Amino acid sequence: MTKVTRLFDFPYYQLEQFNLPNALVTKSEGDWMKTSSAEYVEKANQMSRGLLKLGIQKNDKIAVISAANRTEWHILDIGALQVGAQNVPIYPTISEKDYEYILNHSESVMCFVSDQEILTKLNAIKKNVPTLKGVYTFDDVSEEKSWKEVLELGIDKDNQQEVETRKNEVNPLDLATIIYTSGTTGRPKGVMLSHNNIVSNVLASAKRVPLDPETIALSFLPMCHIFERMVSYLYQYCGISIHFAESIEKMSDNLKEVRPNVMTVVPRLLEKVYDKIYAKGAALTGIKKKLFFWAVDLALKFEPYNRNGSWYAFQLAIARKLIFSKWQEALGGRLEMMVSGSAALQPRLGRVFGAAGIPVMEGYGLTETSPVISVNDQRNGGWGIGTVGKIIPGVEIKIGEDGEILCKGPNVMMGYYKDPEKTAEVMTDDYFHTGDIGEVDKDGFLRITDRKKEMFKTSGGKYVAPQLIENEMKQSRFIEQIMVIGEGEKMPAAFVQPNFDFVHEWAKRHQLELKGEPKDFISNPTLIERIQEEIDIYNQRFGKWEQIKRFELTPEIWSVDEGHLTPTMKLKRRVIKEKYKHLYDKIYNHN
Repeated sequence: MTKVTRLFDFPYYQLEQFNLPNALVTKSEGDWMKTSSAEYVEKANQMSRGLLKLGIQKNDKIAVISAANRTEWHILDIGALQVGAQNVPIYPTISEKDYEYILNHSESVMCFVSDQEILTKLNAIKKNVPTLKGVYTFDDVSEEKSWKEVLELGIDKDNQQEVETRKNEVNPLDLATIIYTSGTTGRPKGVMLSHNNIVSNVLASAKRVPLDPETIALSFLPMCHIFERMVSYLYQYCGISIHFAESIEKMSDNLKEVRPNVMTVVPRLLEKVYDKIYAKGAALTGIKKKLFFWAVDLALKFEPYNRNGSWYAFQLAIARKLIFSKWQEALGGRLEMMVSGSAALQPRLGRVFGAAGIPVMEGYGLTETSPVISVNDQRNGGWGIGTVGKIIPGVEIKIGEDGEILCKGPNVMMGYYKDPEKTAEVMTDDYFHTGDIGEVDKDGFLRITDRKKEMFKTSGGKYVAPQLIENEMKQSRFIEQIMVIGEGEKMPAAFVQPNFDFVHEWAKRHQLELKGEPKDFISNPTLIERIQEEIDIYNQRFGKWEQIKRFELTPEIWSVDEGHLTPTMKLKRRVIKEKYKHLYDKIYNHN
């Protein structure tokens, strides 16, 4: 039986244990195209043979830039890893300049891209990447090399023995992938992860996230993100059929078509789903509207394991039948669990979806830890809303004197590629410095309280933890994004990007005319007053020195493309502060 010690062992293990008819499923021209476990293994070997014929050597770097998750990504991944090459996934949304930097820094010899749009971006800079010998596309693009050409080269099995030899030479401690983290400041760093880093994380997570064979997963978070990538290997290991969503815009349709049992999410997506549901509820009238808001109020008090008692459980059963069953239906009708990572989940979302019978298991980790350090588990009292769960088996953490979480285990990266100095900065002996501040409670649950680097001191010498305040404030329906500022200043303040969809709906309900573009109406005194009320409510949860004393509304939607956010939706604080310098100066009366 295949013992899984390297990433390419997963498909073989799946073939032996489960032999799925629909291991990987991608939508193409309106139809869901299935690839069985056997075809997956065969095509991966075909890809390996083709790559060898193209002269791929051990430790060559192969870059992949895909706008959506798809079967081809996985076949290429296994095909490249089997011959001792490394997969360098690149975020499709980053700039051409960053493409150029990563391809040069990694010395990638080949690049596979999903479509014409990414190809155009790549073509603009490829002449500046001397190591790049070939570019191949997953979609058929006229007059361009297709990935199918590599597969065709591998149809003849005459060099399969060479593939086997290369496979046998791959050690679990060898480098498997370089993942470039989207830094909130400066150049991306290349995180080196070995086969063992990720495999150990998959096997430990499998004990914590119960997945039944032959259930269905919907995959849509970018595969270049270690969270989704590790989970995709976990699905393979557990015999789960993976369906790839077409795009975030088509998620709603794909959920209804695929009807998944499990999916990974980021808090941003859950916020949007909840906002849509809430808006539909607000548009109801009469008894239906009353029932909807009764159910939501009930949900906001939800505690796992019937901790609220039998009367609450009785009411919840009614709410689930009358209201929450419709939420379930909108998400396909079979969703049993969502796993959330990448950013802090607001406890209200954990409660609301838990009450609705679609529990969200929040976890925590970093690219440098492959990624999972801790995760919630519904079984055995392992679910704590507002926490990131208990530490997974085989991983150790300790809390530093300054509150920083330090992590040790087989999941900790090999280091930053070509950057021993930066590696040394984050390692003390075998412990990786996460940069996050946290605490472990008496039951073993980990809570993240802030980012060490993002904490700041006001001129009065008081520490402020911006993330904590931002996560509270973002619970307001009026606030889409918020960034707390005030380092070295006399008081904390904030830039606020309103939730423009909700603001329009609110204005309509109150017969308030908001004309023109956001830049025209964000100075509306009624709107400013209303948002001030929201901030006043949430301010009560913080000490006097932490409270937001002033704020300014920003007219743009904060986005990755405009540079406000990293591809993993984290605030680029330096960039945002620079963009709104005039507002900063206005708040603090700087001339």
